[in-house]
Amino acid sequence: MQISELSDRSGLTVQTIKFYIREGLLPKGSAVSATRSEYDVRHLERLRLISALREVGDLPISAIQEVIEAVEDDRVGMHELFATAQHAVGPHVAAPHDPHWRAAREDVDAIVRELGWQVGDRAPARDLLAHAFVALRRLGFPITLKDLRPYVKAAAEVAEHEIGRVVEGAPRARTVHSLLVSTVLYEQVLTSLHRLAQEDASARRFGPAVPGPRASPAPDRAPRPDPAPPA
Repeated sequence: MQISELSDRSGLTVQTIKFYIREGLLPKGSAVSATRSEYDVRHLERLRLISALREVGDLPISAIQEVIEAVEDDRVGMHELFATAQHAVGPHVAAPHDPHWRAAREDVDAIVRELGWQVGDRAPARDLLAHAFVALRRLGFPITLKDLRPYVKAAAEVAEHEIGRVVEGAPRARTVHSLLVSTVLYEQVLTSLHRLAQEDASARRFGPAVPGPRASPAPDRAPRPDPAPPA
């Protein structure tokens, strides 16, 4: 396809595509003349990945380049590729010089070990969870693994479902694109469903009793005939 068709199919302007080529994020097309190049589906998949990193992940060019390099390096296994993309997306939170935060981070690390989860030490979600622990404790809600059990179970089931949808042997750029969409957008879906379920649970426990189906009125009976007069 020519760059105009690539623009139409990707939803990006020709100028944006040329910018990504100059930045090294998108490989050049195959030259067919001095002024024209041809592009294929690999360029389209790369542009979709870049768009996801820019628009969904809100990543700078330098971070996108890091993910692209991992995609292009076949020595990087799929798990490492997932971790690279997920760590790039974040969210990243600053680790304050606060004893309460350090204690919370140690608790997070201990919980991850106890669960037997294989998670990198520098995973941004560790710090994010530690910040949540600090906020909960300051508001008078001490948090333990026992408290987290329902959330752990739900998170593990969702993660297994998402990773289970990955098609082995699919192009790496397409796979990472799917992961990013699942990570960022489906987290919003999960949050929304959680709140809807909370309202439903509250209504079931604390709301007014839902009346049962009303009984249908008895059908009118036909009048009984008068008894026959005696003979």
